[in-house]
Amino acid sequence: MRIPAWTEDELVLAGALVVKNGWRELRTHDRAVHELSELLRSLPLHEPDALALPGFRSPDSVSRKTSDFATNHVSYAGKATRCGKPTLLMIEAFTQREAEMLQAARAIEEGIGSGELQLIPRQPDEVDDTGSTAVEGRLLVRRALVRERDPKLRALKIKRVQRGGRPLSCEVCGFDFFRVYGSLGQDYIEIHHVTPLHVSGSRETRLEDLACLCANCHRMCHRNAPGESWRTPEALRELMRVSAAGLQ
Repeated sequence: MRIPAWTEDELVLAGALVVKNGWRELRTHDRAVHELSELLRSLPLHEPDALALPGFRSPDSVSRKTSDFATNHVSYAGKATRCGKPTLLMIEAFTQREAEMLQAARAIEEGIGSGELQLIPRQPDEVDDTGSTAVEGRLLVRRALVRERDPKLRALKIKRVQRGGRPLSCEVCGFDFFRVYGSLGQDYIEIHHVTPLHVSGSRETRLEDLACLCANCHRMCHRNAPGESWRTPEALRELMRVSAAGLQ
């Protein structure tokens, strides 16, 4: 078994460490490297067999990853280390949106520190077919999906929409399950968090935080490259408008 590739969560945490160190790499003996190594080994992301592999997220491997971040940054004048595209995308994200990325790292750290994220089971669709899960990484997306699938919240959101006299249709593309599927699709819709969890934090979810989406639009809101935050329905509508205009 090979050591698993670094996930978005792990890259967010490593990137934050390098940014806090002034975009300089950290050596194996550095206390912060050892602390991050221990944290990464505690994340509920990999199979137990991975933890037993020699060198899995060891201080040496963490130090090498900080070198990837530091030497591939635009300000570095020397020779860059070789690293994968996910790391390069995360470097770009920290360069362009440092405050947001540091906020995401804090949210992951707080979720792990509270024990909440370790208790959430894996969720269907928490990772798309390319392995990308956005700036929040797999763990915060996992927490978002759990909340979005809360039957009580979903029922309350649907009831509010119906009481307001609006059709229960996708807020992005207008797809109506009842109109297309008849009684099979009655009262069916998927729920999506409008605000990424690293921004909204761990506060109780409000109905205003949720949007009604069809399955396709829900998937597209969560489908992003490493370093990108998941899309709001408004952003997805704009993306569709631009795409449609380009095809005309």
